[in-house]
Amino acid sequence: MTDLDSGPPAVTDWATDFDHTHQEWAQNAPEIWADLRERCPMARTERFGGAWLPTRFEDVSAIAYDTDHFTSNGVVVSALRPEQEPGLGGAPPITSDPPFHKDARRLLLPAFSPKAVEALEPATREACNSLIDLILERGDGKADAAVEYAQHIPVMVIANMLGLPPDDGDRFRVFIHRILETPGSEEEVTETETLDYYIAGAMEDHRTNPRDDLIGHLLNIRVDGQPLTDEHISGTVALLIIAGIDTTWSALGASIWHLAQHPKDRQRLAAQPDLIPTAVEEFLRAFGSVTMARLVKEDVTVAGAEMKEGEWVLLPFPAANRDPEMFEDADRIVIDRQRNRHSAFGLGIHRCVGSNLARMELNVALEVWMQRIPEFELADPNAIRWSTGQVRGPRLLPLVLRQT
Repeated sequence: MTDLDSGPPAVTDWATDFDHTHQEWAQNAPEIWADLRERCPMARTERFGGAWLPTRFEDVSAIAYDTDHFTSNGVVVSALRPEQEPGLGGAPPITSDPPFHKDARRLLLPAFSPKAVEALEPATREACNSLIDLILERGDGKADAAVEYAQHIPVMVIANMLGLPPDDGDRFRVFIHRILETPGSEEEVTETETLDYYIAGAMEDHRTNPRDDLIGHLLNIRVDGQPLTDEHISGTVALLIIAGIDTTWSALGASIWHLAQHPKDRQRLAAQPDLIPTAVEEFLRAFGSVTMARLVKEDVTVAGAEMKEGEWVLLPFPAANRDPEMFEDADRIVIDRQRNRHSAFGLGIHRCVGSNLARMELNVALEVWMQRIPEFELADPNAIRWSTGQVRGPRLLPLVLRQT
């Protein structure tokens, strides 16, 4: 994580020189989106070899659904372009284009079905309670809800699904930081420190010691009588580690951040736990963490912007969810909002395959937190630090816990 006075060069104008890896974006993204939506709904930058940033729901949606002019071969913006030809991509199904996408996605659907996710709920609830036990046993009336709670829950869930050691959470977070927060950095990394090396070792361990988990499932799948390639399996596992952890961790932290500042909402959820699922949908709308990317496959004009082949386009679904043309009082958090067709899980063919799992984790984690720690507030609003890059959420969230 960069400090405010380090990292990428300062942004001169977010409309013509945006940089989502800058700390100013991390701290002030909603204000930046609102400004751009008013004066330049299709922002442009020459950084990363050229990139575009729509901020209106209409434009984000149009690009997300357009698989003729945009490819998903690259979904994380950097100065580099993917080495693979468009098709299956390096992390299927999120990097896959039609017609390859449909089959790659279909292979994962059983693991993320409502029934499969329901089976994971007891272990998730146990993990949440164990984390809060550690916080309360310390007895100092303090907690960092990001560091001590939110970041651990999806690690435990995804590790359990994949059959990986939950103690590897610190390694997962390093991978996430490199890939999503500082893409294309010049940090020296040895081969044994890479995500590819880690996954190759996990696959070999599963071949030597077969077991019933998601990696085992992918190793055993046959399509037209043929196993999946190691590249396909490795890419899918990488996707689940990166996208399955950081997104949920960030959304949960942002939800707690809101409740720490709004006692009426906090007290209402504590008194009405049945409202939590509705509140979760509102938190997803307002604080959904994911900005995906596409590459322009062939020249196209969107909202007056002349996009050229090979340029990046960021799809900030959180900005789309704050568009007042789509949502009444778009910047206000309404925890009992009824009409809420948000795009926190994306739009088009790449809508998140793990949405059932993310919702379960968020609902359980908030329910347990509000049961055990119903009264809390920010220890220092200036101490909150948000992540840079394409997944936005609090990385430091120090709280004061109040006795009830």
